[in-house]
Amino acid sequence: MGKQRYAIIGAGALGGLYGAMLAKQGKEVHFLLHSDYDHVAANGLVVESVWGDFRLPKVHAHASPQTMPPCDITIVGLKTTQNHLLAELLPAPTRDGGVVLVLQNGLDVEQDTVAVVGEGRVFGGCCFLCSNKIGPGHIRHIDYGRIVFGQYGMTTEAMRRLGLKIAEDFNAAGVDTKFSESLPVVRWRKLMWNIPFNGLSVVLDASTKQIIENKHACRLANQIIREVHAGAAACGVAVPEEAIEITLEHTRKMVPYDSSMRLDFRNQRPMEVEAIIGNPVRAAARIGYEMCRVEMLYQQLKSIDAARSTSQQLHG
Repeated sequence: MGKQRYAIIGAGALGGLYGAMLAKQGKEVHFLLHSDYDHVAANGLVVESVWGDFRLPKVHAHASPQTMPPCDITIVGLKTTQNHLLAELLPAPTRDGGVVLVLQNGLDVEQDTVAVVGEGRVFGGCCFLCSNKIGPGHIRHIDYGRIVFGQYGMTTEAMRRLGLKIAEDFNAAGVDTKFSESLPVVRWRKLMWNIPFNGLSVVLDASTKQIIENKHACRLANQIIREVHAGAAACGVAVPEEAIEITLEHTRKMVPYDSSMRLDFRNQRPMEVEAIIGNPVRAAARIGYEMCRVEMLYQQLKSIDAARSTSQQLHG
């Protein structure tokens, strides 16, 4: 298999970092940009990272998907709240049969991509990453960064080989990456962190550090993690039990960090409530398992979102 061409859809804290790491390694990477296109086209990308700071003075920057060449792998780094744009963004870079790697939080978030490119061409993955976009073309990566991904749907041998090649490219670029034979395990394993720490960060208006260091908030996070673990098992997904304590321990060691949902809430942006919390609640409910604490968290976040929407309308 020859050199692969990559496209990045959503060159923010996630896509910007991983795309820049691949480009730094010498891979051909095309970045679709929005508000900072002019800046990046003129100045490139700047990355401050625990893996080492660097600048790419020249990158393949695009203001429109129509100018992007056909790519072998298109990485979706958008928030799921922007998935309605995929029908416009994906056809051009995938037009010659390229595959898509969906690096988004949540459960079954790949379905929106499958609706555009079809079955058998989609990988899904989770990033264990603390990173923020702090300015035009400027990424600050403060902790972690591992990617674990697998094929969405039934794994074919051809897709498995391609998945291993993608993992090889990322690892060569300095990003710890693993191809998994079971995407559902990957998704539910990440939900064990995302549901309590994204959800509680908004409901309690607290950083991960504040949650983990408050004995009452930490106990609640622990209870939610265990409930998500049980929800996965009820859905037929066997996540190792030791993942419960590992989730808490990693958060204790994590650099103080605001979750993506809290940042979105504070900046008046749509929150990924449905993808991260609503979808798992509904998946468990379909097979008769009720995640009571997660359901309560979901309703609290929906209430907060509705109140904010009403306030924006009144003051808009």
